[in-house]
Amino acid sequence: MTRSSGSGATPEAELEIPPAEEPALRTLAMPADANPNGDVFGGWVLAQMDLAGAVPASALARGRIATVAVEALRFHKPVMIGDLVSCYARIERVGTTSIAVRIQTWARRRFGDENVKVTEGIFVYVSIDDSGRPRPVPKD
Repeated sequence: MTRSSGSGATPEAELEIPPAEEPALRTLAMPADANPNGDVFGGWVLAQMDLAGAVPASALARGRIATVAVEALRFHKPVMIGDLVSCYARIERVGTTSIAVRIQTWARRRFGDENVKVTEGIFVYVSIDDSGRPRPVPKD
């Protein structure tokens, strides 16, 4: 989603804004999550995205799910200590047993009102039974 300045600006000058819906997950980046330079580890961001994607996937599956793949992951900007991190998740596609969820991660910078898209990707989950075997995603 983009918002134009209305002044005939080029697409590069457009301002990106977070999705309008509520985030699936919101948390603060803490010092224990960062390297010595104050940038949060990419693995921590991935873990937050995985948790956020599991919210709509498990609701759709109405039961257990497992992460099976991460597609088209892109890190745009670093997350820094103190940033308020919000992950927005929406179902992208549904297969017989799989659910692909598009996740955008935004950071509201610690000191200010700036929101920046920091990461995005598609996480794929599979609906599983109590024994961990794939089961069909309910259709109704």
